[in-house]
Amino acid sequence: MATTKLAVLIDADNASPAIIEGLMAEVAIYGAAHVKRIYGDWTRTNLSGWKDALPAHAVQPIQQFAYTKGKNATDSAMIIDAMDLLYTGRLDGFCLVSSDSDFTRLASRIRESGLTVFGFGERKTPEAFRMACDKFIYTDVFMRTVAKEEPNQAPVQRTAKELRSDTKLMNMLRNAIDGASNDDGWASLGAVGSILSKQSTDFDSRNYGYSKLSGLLNGIGLFEIEEQQVGNGKAIFVRAKPKL
Repeated sequence: MATTKLAVLIDADNASPAIIEGLMAEVAIYGAAHVKRIYGDWTRTNLSGWKDALPAHAVQPIQQFAYTKGKNATDSAMIIDAMDLLYTGRLDGFCLVSSDSDFTRLASRIRESGLTVFGFGERKTPEAFRMACDKFIYTDVFMRTVAKEEPNQAPVQRTAKELRSDTKLMNMLRNAIDGASNDDGWASLGAVGSILSKQSTDFDSRNYGYSKLSGLLNGIGLFEIEEQQVGNGKAIFVRAKPKL
């Protein structure tokens, strides 16, 4: 099977160096990072944290001076490079790392060319950019502690009561399970996950403190999960618990 070729482009002004290890591990799930670049004005002291983190991950820093105050030259440089890479025809997708809405049109344009776009950013990221991506991952789910005194910012695991009271989440889960279910109400967990991603590009069980979708469903306590025989192998299935 051919490996998905990805370009990882990072906006240093809108991303924390604390995410680098988790970011690269996450990218590896979706494919191989053939291009790894990070954009910023490296003469400025506020990017010193990134300078220390880049060598271990072979990320190439791209220098862009801020020629005019108040204008984001970094964004322009990153967009130009992304389009140049798109036109080479050598890539299958892009990972855009930023919380800036300026990349909304870029994400849409890349998808128009048939390539996949993975977005990575903070929870403050505008909805327009998040929805322009095929999938958007909040970076706090794999936040790493930079210094001992800096607290881990990963999401706290929500209780069953909190999860059940989240109307949007519960409706999404029920709709996905209904959409993927057979006559007995059982739905393949993989198919459920695929529908959830299409319903909301930023859906991620880690946003609720669970590493996997199965853990989230178990945590809610309203669904049954079991392994079933499928052909010569086995798969995980889920359905809503029967009402008593």
